[in-house]
Amino acid sequence: MIPVGAIFAVIVILVILGIIAVGRSLKVVQQYEKGVIYRFGQVLPELRGPGLHTIRPIGDRMAKVNMQIVAMAVPAQEGITKDNVTVRVDAVVYFRVVDPIKATINVQNYMFAISQQAQTSLRSIIGQSDMDQLLSERERLNEELQKIIDESTEPWGVKVTAVEIKDVEIPEQMQRAIARQAEAERERRAKIINSEGEYQAAQKLTDAADIISTNPASLQLRYLQTLLEIGSNQNTTVVFPLPMDVLKPFVEATERSGERPKPPPPPPPEPEPDADLPPSRT
Repeated sequence: MIPVGAIFAVIVILVILGIIAVGRSLKVVQQYEKGVIYRFGQVLPELRGPGLHTIRPIGDRMAKVNMQIVAMAVPAQEGITKDNVTVRVDAVVYFRVVDPIKATINVQNYMFAISQQAQTSLRSIIGQSDMDQLLSERERLNEELQKIIDESTEPWGVKVTAVEIKDVEIPEQMQRAIARQAEAERERRAKIINSEGEYQAAQKLTDAADIISTNPASLQLRYLQTLLEIGSNQNTTVVFPLPMDVLKPFVEATERSGERPKPPPPPPPEPEPDADLPPSRT
């Protein structure tokens, strides 16, 4: 007869084995994941979507692959540009897994592999570009980096959606040179704008002089208007000569009308004293 203790021990062992089997058979896949099933080391073609799934407790293994877009920071890379300037450039890579089976079979750790590929590509771009291109043509360089990295990660089942250069560090001496260059460029633009303004003002003054020269009366009106503007301030005393040009139009108008003023008649001559008459006595 089997002892009761032995039967109880067997029951406990079976319960524990059952719990372990159930724990190994039940797998939960999140909404943003895909489950890849390995059966005795061989990948099954079907993928498991979100939800609760059962697998064989013996021989089956599930690998969960994150399908979200991952933002990976690329450490700053130091290099020498095409025009022999030492710079430090960092970037960020955005990618996502599009083929979970390739991501688990073709590469051991796709996250590490993408990081190394991004650093290598970034150093290559630094060597092929000038410093001005790194500062002003980031959009084009981002597209080139995205294309280079995406071609390398395609066999891994990973799609690189975007690459962005974050910061470009240049030596302090070069920063001062760039600042001086920018200051000189601003001064050049200011001088050009000032010269254009003076040229336009001179052109307008020339046009105004041509218009005024055709009608002298307009010049006199402008002269009187200037005097009116000067005299608007009551605390100002202005002494100005009256130019003959102001009176000339009026004189010419008088001459044309034939109303020239006549000179006053000469005074009558005084009578001469008579020499034959004796001097009068009083």
